[in-house]
Amino acid sequence: MEHLIDIPTVLAGGLLVVTAGVAFKYYRVLRTARKEYEAARDTVEDIVLSFNRQLQHEGERLEAVAYKVEGVSSKVEGVSKNVGQMQESLHASELKLASALQDRNEVFTRLDGMDKELQGLVTSQSTFATRVSNLDEQLKQFMNISEPNVQAVIPMRRDRVLAPLTETELSVLEMLASDGPKTAPEIKGRVKLSREHTARLMKKLYEGGYLERDTGKIPFNYSLKKEMEEILKRSEGQPA
Repeated sequence: MEHLIDIPTVLAGGLLVVTAGVAFKYYRVLRTARKEYEAARDTVEDIVLSFNRQLQHEGERLEAVAYKVEGVSSKVEGVSKNVGQMQESLHASELKLASALQDRNEVFTRLDGMDKELQGLVTSQSTFATRVSNLDEQLKQFMNISEPNVQAVIPMRRDRVLAPLTETELSVLEMLASDGPKTAPEIKGRVKLSREHTARLMKKLYEGGYLERDTGKIPFNYSLKKEMEEILKRSEGQPA
């Protein structure tokens, strides 16, 4: 019996050996897995660190872009204000232009009215000139008489024609007879009267039939009528 194998003991020993071997293999696997895990963890940490760095870099870039965008927004806001001011200025200019156009139209309307009035005056002047011409013809016919009768009538005619005139008006007629045609401003300087007074005086002499008037240019040129020249010349030789 002493030489009999203790089967349970052998089985227990074999099981122990197998367990130890499995435990050793499992330990090796664990060590390998731990190394791989540490290596993977380092790799992941590197990746995470690199990713964090990239995120930080991108964040800095975004901040720079945001700063630039803010600057551009400020500039755009300034440009918008300038555009608004320009639009207001343009609107004001348009209003002024519209007002100027309206004023111009009013001026044109007034000019048209003045032109019509001037045409009416020209027509009236032409009619008056025709009447004066007729009177001149009648006066010429009246003065075409024999010389003896003319000599007898001249003193009376001078008194009748020149009697209504003042000394200043007579001096104007004598000046025109001696110096020839003159304008109202030229006569004004000689008779020492105001512009309005001289204009009224020349109008009176013209409408009274003493003078002729050239309306081809302004100011008008006044000249003595031929009949008045004859009366003045012939009156110079008469006794006072």
